[in-house]
Amino acid sequence: MKSAIPESAARVPNTLRLADAAHALARVLTFTYPADAVLNRYFRERHVLGPHDRAFVAEAVFGVLRRKLLLDHIAPQATPRQLVLLWLTRIAGFSGRDLAALCTAGETQWLNETRAQPSAGTPLSVEADLPQWIVDGLRTRHDETFIRALGRALQEPAPLDLRVNTMRTNRESALAALAASGIDAAPMPYSPIGIRVKGKPSINRHPLFTSGAIEVQDEGSQLLGYLVAPRRTDLVVDFCAGAGGKTLMLGALMNSQGRVYAFDVSAKRLDHLKPRLKRSGLSNLHPLVIAHENDTKVKRLAGKIDRVLVDAPCSGLGTLRRNPDLKFRQSPQSVAELVVKQTAILKAAARLVKPGGRLVYATCSLLASENQDIIAAFLAANTAFKPLDCGELLRRQDIKIDCAEQLQLWTHIHNTDGFFAAAMERAAA
Repeated sequence: MKSAIPESAARVPNTLRLADAAHALARVLTFTYPADAVLNRYFRERHVLGPHDRAFVAEAVFGVLRRKLLLDHIAPQATPRQLVLLWLTRIAGFSGRDLAALCTAGETQWLNETRAQPSAGTPLSVEADLPQWIVDGLRTRHDETFIRALGRALQEPAPLDLRVNTMRTNRESALAALAASGIDAAPMPYSPIGIRVKGKPSINRHPLFTSGAIEVQDEGSQLLGYLVAPRRTDLVVDFCAGAGGKTLMLGALMNSQGRVYAFDVSAKRLDHLKPRLKRSGLSNLHPLVIAHENDTKVKRLAGKIDRVLVDAPCSGLGTLRRNPDLKFRQSPQSVAELVVKQTAILKAAARLVKPGGRLVYATCSLLASENQDIIAAFLAANTAFKPLDCGELLRRQDIKIDCAEQLQLWTHIHNTDGFFAAAMERAAA
């Protein structure tokens, strides 16, 4: 959906594609639902569109979202169609001559006027293409140079990251199989079981995927599994499992031994785990729907769990390469509500940890209010827990990454989604 347009006819605008891109963008800009869900529905309705048409529409919509603050700065009050035209000429590299046959005389004149406007000297929020409230949140710990570099990195599409399921194969064999099928891929720099793919092939049709030998998973997310570092006989809880990507990794790290509970409040999200679990070859995973963080299913496990992962519900701002609409769908108010939820979930999850056990809290947020501030408040209120050094935990597993006591991954530095993680240990009895 959010892949780059292939170097083919899919890159060429035409009247149909331009009209559909504008119509789809208009729906997305209400910001009522996630952009990818809106586009999926639009494509189901517009079944006349071929794969190249859909690729163009998707890339145009996500391209506008990634640079919308700049486009709004250049052309306030632009219509969705004008935003697409401006993105094509200002960002995507098409000339006025390329688009002349698609534009009215008025649109051609408008483009000529707006294209001449400089973008230099614009506010930091426009350069980074991050709303001012996000810039303000980042400024509590970072300078303008850092924020600008981060923002520019978040404007680029994310690479396709894969995790090798070690129950099915190893990384060397997976790389060889990908190469044999014409897919350009290389080992990730940090994750020992990670593969980064060049381009956007239809990986979900590849035999490695259909057999469960690989899963799509960002490298930052994979590193969380190594912070949890479950042993084969452990009892493990993935407290906010979602569709189970990290749960599957934990199960594989345990060689399908021990037991991993996948908790989530959404039965629909856990349902997405079922086909993945079937492909994986794992038998130690146990999905459980819970009503809330204090469900009786949770309380029964109090003080019994060796490893607990809390990948907390968050703003998702670290995933803006993949989900650029989030910067407009989130707000200071929604983040404040999430902080309350994160605090409650972490408190409840901590009760599960046995003496000597490990608790890992993580988000894909860029904001200290969802990350460092949550951990500082938790440790102040829960003296039985002490922080562990994430860098040291990873080095023990031969993962060399420059990080301090807490793991903070930045897109412009690590080429991952923006991730935060803190590891803590409960004092032995």
